[in-house]
Amino acid sequence: MTWFISAGRDPVIGAFFWSTLTITSYLCVKAMYRRWSRWWLAPLAITPLALILTAIVLHASYRDYIRGTHWLVALLGPATVAFAVPIYEQRSLIRQHWRVLGLGMLTGTATSMLSSWCLAMVLGLDGNLRLSLLPRSISTPFAMTISGEIGGTPDLTAVFVVATGIIGAIVGELLLTWFPGWSPLARGALLGVGAHGAGTAKAHEFGRQEGSVAGLVMVLVGLFNVLLAPVVAACLRVG
Repeated sequence: MTWFISAGRDPVIGAFFWSTLTITSYLCVKAMYRRWSRWWLAPLAITPLALILTAIVLHASYRDYIRGTHWLVALLGPATVAFAVPIYEQRSLIRQHWRVLGLGMLTGTATSMLSSWCLAMVLGLDGNLRLSLLPRSISTPFAMTISGEIGGTPDLTAVFVVATGIIGAIVGELLLTWFPGWSPLARGALLGVGAHGAGTAKAHEFGRQEGSVAGLVMVLVGLFNVLLAPVVAACLRVG
């Protein structure tokens, strides 16, 4: 075990081990989810838990893990851009409902920031932790950029984003199950604004239109927040 831990800290061996473990764990859990379709088997929830347990057993640090999987994090940007394909295919739907979608994105952005700030106050978080929590409701590439801009810690923000996405996708699915009759536009917007990437993946399970709308609002909300970040940072410095 001691030899294995030491070897795992080697950059080359560590990159191979943690990358292989991450990808394999995700594919295995995804296969289970496709077969049984239980919300508690969601790949984005189970895979991080499996990796955390492995890191604890091996006495590995977050630095060891991220050093071996930084290339996977770099793929988040292109993956987000890939959502442009279904958005283009559903452009007629978007042109038809752009006013409603725009209002929903603005409302969702304001709600997410306000709820993050209130949550930080309730939990007694201050300084760096509060600033890292603020962009938690935006897709990871955008959230990490915003976090660095306003004085937060991007890596910590990524953790908050993942947790928000997992919880949002689970709660969103339950809401849509308990209260049926929502239009494809409403289902997609709910999941895209409330749970960003995880919500968009869940929206694609409902249908093509839901996935397209979710991807659209996720990307546009992220872009809007990136443009808004300098203003927020200036206000925080003044305050």
